Amino acid sequence: MSNAVWFITYKLVKGASVPDFLAAAEELNNEFVSKKKGFIAWKQLVDGDLWADLMTWETMEDAKEFEKGGGTSPLAQKFYSFINFNSLKSQFFTVEKSY
Repeated sequence: MSNAVWFITYKLVKGASVPDFLAAAEELNNEFVSKKKGFIAWKQLVDGDLWADLMTWETMEDAKEFEKGGGTSPLAQKFYSFINFNSLKSQFFTVEKSY
């Protein structure tokens, strides 16, 4: 069975504090995301004002199950308050091969 990757790109809302955003992400990860079934890793990437979350899950089912209910916690809502949803793009991938 192959791992799944959820790749999300977005920009922050105007005026967002990057340190506050990263603190909200870390709290969300530590208290919620990392405890979900199948979670492997979450990496946050940035290039200028474009951010990307690279989330790795044991299975595609785990990744999609998290997507369905992952935004319901107050910690997720705090994290999402930093994101410009008009800029958000999301895609799931199956890991075909790792080197």
